[in-house]
Amino acid sequence: MKHLKLFLAVAGLVLCFTAGAQSQDAMRLNEYLVINTDDFQDDFGQQDAWIELFNSSYGTVDIAGCFLSDDPDNLKKYAIPGGDLQTKVKPRQHVVFWADNMPQRGTFHVSFDLADAKEIIFTKGDGKTIIDRIPVRHDLGENVSFGRTQDGIGSQDGSGEGWEVMVTTSPSTNNSTIDKAAKPDRMKEIDPYGWILALTAMSVVFLALILLYFIFKAIGNANIRAGKKRSAAVSGTDVKASQYGEIPGEVYAAIATAMHLYQEDDENHDEESFVVTLHHTDRTYSPWSSKIYTLRQTPAVNKRR
Repeated sequence: MKHLKLFLAVAGLVLCFTAGAQSQDAMRLNEYLVINTDDFQDDFGQQDAWIELFNSSYGTVDIAGCFLSDDPDNLKKYAIPGGDLQTKVKPRQHVVFWADNMPQRGTFHVSFDLADAKEIIFTKGDGKTIIDRIPVRHDLGENVSFGRTQDGIGSQDGSGEGWEVMVTTSPSTNNSTIDKAAKPDRMKEIDPYGWILALTAMSVVFLALILLYFIFKAIGNANIRAGKKRSAAVSGTDVKASQYGEIPGEVYAAIATAMHLYQEDDENHDEESFVVTLHHTDRTYSPWSSKIYTLRQTPAVNKRR
């Protein structure tokens, strides 16, 4: 039992170390500013060069114990101290280090500046494995930064795709939001007269109507089939025959009999002549106005002898 506990403890430590090492690989050098005269200020109100790191993963990364340097021959030039909660970078978030060569000011003030630096190097806690590196450009001018077009995306040496000069800096925020035209302005350039927007809106409306038509048609057909099944169940007829609208055999027999009788000569319907015949009567009075039929007649007494 003791050996099992010891094995589980060692395995847990190995997993934690492996998870931490893998998560640190997600950190990227995202943006830097060399000449800061009127830009972002540090917690002392000073305007110095800064370096931005970005967590490209969807898990929190603790960068405590990692190293930042501007010298490939000395990768451990600045060790990021532990014990600071701010070194735990949340998913898809940024952290800024001040390159002011004043590490005594705190965790995020490194022991070198970018005035004469040739590159920036970010190294794992082993002090040997380089996670990301980028050359430092000294031709950017004041308050002009250099960074990734999309956060965390692009080459890892700063010389390939995915990097650009940024006229407007974006420390601790997304790079993709800077120096971009607003959506209404871009839409105005693409569609100055509004034809694309109108056609898009009409297409959406008509597609919605067509979709509703098919939905209601399907619902109606389902209700009709359900009604036919219910009526077939009540009348006792075949469900399949009722479903497909077939007429029972008794109805066909009655129709055939009626047609047969109609075609027989002796079964033809009577044809009226529409001739009125008036017969002459010898009476000189109208029986309708005679009073004798309305009076009581005296009964005749038959006397026997």
